[in-house]
Amino acid sequence: MLIKSQKDFFSGLMFAVVGGGFAIGATEYTVGQASRMGPGYFPLILGILLTVLGVLVSAQSFTSQAPDGDKIGKWAWKPLFFVIAANLIFGLLLGGLPSIGFPSFGLIAAIYALVFVASQAGEKVRIKELFVLATILAVGSYLAFIKLLNLQFPVWPAFLVG
Repeated sequence: MLIKSQKDFFSGLMFAVVGGGFAIGATEYTVGQASRMGPGYFPLILGILLTVLGVLVSAQSFTSQAPDGDKIGKWAWKPLFFVIAANLIFGLLLGGLPSIGFPSFGLIAAIYALVFVASQAGEKVRIKELFVLATILAVGSYLAFIKLLNLQFPVWPAFLVG
């Protein structure tokens, strides 16, 4: 069989592998039943659905009508680097790194850092829009996670609140 759309084939393959990984990982937890779900039930179902979606997308790649074969282009290294770096920095600032004495900077600082670092992945950076976006995300996250869901994690830097 000839792959007619490389993009569909490889994206479907990625979905299937990630979904399969989540489904297998979810079996380490108690799955339960639909009437009494355990902590592994939801990730297992989502993993299975993602795997099925991946298989369907990959299968479609053999029947695609893309005239040029829908080839995969070059890797976009800059966006890949900055999006991954933004997530790593977010996690580092949110929780800190106690093993080396790096303090937690809290949710607000972590969100601002996430937005500003991830924005470097794009071509144009508008500083005013970034401040507005980061502020909306920070306020929304604070209201959703701290006020509504009562989650317990640092909001402000550890050295400011003690």
